[in-house]
Amino acid sequence: MINPPKVQYKGDDLDAERGPGLGCFRFQLGVLVFLVVLTPFTVVWQWPAWISAALLFAIIFLLLVAGQTIIFLLRLVAADRRSRRRPLGSATKTVGELDDEADGRAAGTAVTEVSSTEQEDADEPPQAG
Repeated sequence: MINPPKVQYKGDDLDAERGPGLGCFRFQLGVLVFLVVLTPFTVVWQWPAWISAALLFAIIFLLLVAGQTIIFLLRLVAADRRSRRRPLGSATKTVGELDDEADGRAAGTAVTEVSSTEQEDADEPPQAG
């Protein structure tokens, strides 16, 4: 597949600018950690049982929300990796280029590689005859 379809989210193309970001996820995790640490202390400090129960329900709710946020963020990463960009420092071919070569469609889009002997010849100064 030369141009894979865009990743769909709620029936539309996934847009990285919409939806929760990494800062939102970090905030959710911070609140979750705070509540997980606070909840056992409510028992030790003999707070009313309804406060402990409310904190437990809040933890369950935050686990649900943080789980949905991480799923969304992982979909963003997957959508970004579907593009055919070659990493700047990569000496190896991308998965898309390997797939194209296997299908025999890489004639127009393949990156030409210089063999090691041609590279060595290019590095040597010309010899006087």
